[in-house]
Parts: sequence; structure tokens; C-alpha cells
Amino acid sequence: MFKPALQDGHNRRVSYVRISVTDRCNLRCSYCSAPDFSPHSRTDILSYEEIVRLVRVLATLGIDKVRLTGGEPLVRRHIDSLIARIKGVAGIKDISLTTNGVLLEKLANPLWDAGLRRINISLDTLNRERFKEITGRDYFSRVCAGIETALAVGFSPVKVNVVVMRGVNDDELLDFAALTEKYPLHVRFIEYMPIGVASTWSGDKVVTEAEMLERISQGMGQLESVVSESSGPARLYRLPEAPGRIGVIAAMSNHFCATCNRIRVTADGLLRPCLLSDEEFDLKKVLHGGGDFSEIVEIVRQAVAAKSAEHEMVCNAERKCTRMMSTIGG
Repeated sequence: MFKPALQDGHNRRVSYVRISVTDRCNLRCSYCSAPDFSPHSRTDILSYEEIVRLVRVLATLGIDKVRLTGGEPLVRRHIDSLIARIKGVAGIKDISLTTNGVLLEKLANPLWDAGLRRINISLDTLNRERFKEITGRDYFSRVCAGIETALAVGFSPVKVNVVVMRGVNDDELLDFAALTEKYPLHVRFIEYMPIGVASTWSGDKVVTEAEMLERISQGMGQLESVVSESSGPARLYRLPEAPGRIGVIAAMSNHFCATCNRIRVTADGLLRPCLLSDEEFDLKKVLHGGGDFSEIVEIVRQAVAAKSAEHEMVCNAERKCTRMMSTIGG
């Protein structure tokens, strides 16, 4: 019987890779990056040539979906050229990008011209002063302009990712949900995850999927379930007559490990089978050293075989992921 090119030990087909192109960022969000964080030098991260070479290998193994992340991917020069090159790889059906939106107003058109059609924008508050507190920068207006430009250019869907933290921004659930009544945005609420030894995470700050949905329904009316068009982790809903969608990514309280179809590659070339585990496989050594096709394939297969049935974190669990999110790739 035929088996997919990349299938782990739990009968899950792996068809999606998230590749971090840099660990540098123009924001300093407390849950993502340590204040004293020092990014890798240019020689320590994968070059565009190495990334494209890796994607070509992955495409032969059945990977057909690529997302570029960071750090902040738009701070890396000529990111549009990388997108165009990946777009041209045989077998790649979908390419997307996650950004904090700070540089998006300026780069939205070049990204579109390179072939990008889907984009995720991280934004945890609609309050300018709170934005400064969370990110350490006064760039709120630039992010808003980036979102407006992305919609005007034609990106679809434009997704807004909100990490919900109790006592920090959970009082804005209804404000974010209301955006979907006015704009064709997908607002996705993400449960706060314990990532990074220096993070400010605590179980008390986690707002669960059930609580989010209850609070939105009580404040805005009954949510309608929406069948997802993709295999992504968000469960989708909509308010009556709203052009946008509300999604919840419940990595802690109602995880989606059983349908996980992804692997991650860090900016410094380490392949992670699971976001919430520190197990990594070194691709950089092979790529930097000019290793052949079979060597890359072997490392990828080892990593996929190592995917566990589910991550071990719950709200009061011992932390298993010590890397900061900015060094893994959002």
C-alpha cells in the first residue's frame, strides 16, 4: 500500500514546513524575546540559496506548503526575492508569511509582486500605550497602516494573530472580535504558551479556548461554527453577517497534535519536529558543508520519525521548551 513520502510514526502526513529566515526583530515582546537577546551573525543563519535548496529537497518528499517566519522576516533584505524563488519550486502549492506588520506598509506591494497571497500579522493589542508596553516600541500606527495596506493590495485571507494573556490584554477580546464585523479579517486568538526559559509565562495567565468563546458569545451574540478551508490549527467561527472570521488556537487546553502536519526550521538551520519540544536536528551543518540530497533527506526523515504523539505541556506542566520564540520562528 502506498505511503506518503513523509509520514511519522503516528500515521500523520507531514506536508508543511515553517522556515525562520532570521532571529532578528524590530520589536521586543516580553513573551517572545529576552531583553538581552543577541541575534546570530549573518554567517550563522541559512542563506537564501540554502533555504531554496532545502525547499527543493522537501518538495520531493511531499512538502507542498511553506511559511516564512522570524524573528521578523521583513527585516531581512530582499525577502521578496526569496518568496519568488520558493514560489517557483516544483511541488510547492502554497507560500505564506508571518510578520509583526511594522514594515508591511512599505513592502506589501513587493511581496504581492513576488507571488505572496496570504499573510499573518501579529498584534496583541488595539491600544497604542499598551502596544508600547508589550513590544517596547511605539510602532502601533505603523502596524495598523500595514494591515490596511495588506487588505487594499488584495491579500486574502489577512490573519491577525493575538496571543491572549490574562491581566495583559484579555479585556480586548470583544474589541478584536468586532474587527471581523467591519473587515474581512481572520482574527485568531492564541492561547498563551510556555515557551522560553526567560519568558513571563505562568499558568495563571492562560485564557482557555472555552473561556474566550464564552466571553465573546456573551458580549456579542452566538458564534457560528465555520468549516475550515485549510488544515491549520485554528477552529473557526463567525459572528452573524460578519465578513471576517474568528479563530482560536488552543495549543494548551485543546491541542491539535493528532492532526499536526508540520515541521519547523530555525534561522540557524535546526529542524524541530515539534514547537513545544527542544529536540532538534542539525540541517545547517549539512547545508553549509554542501552535503548531498541524500544527507538532507536522511536528517528530515529522522526528524519526522521523532515527532511525538502529542506535546506534554498543560497549564501547570514543567516547561519543555527553553528556546525563546524569536529564535524558533513564530
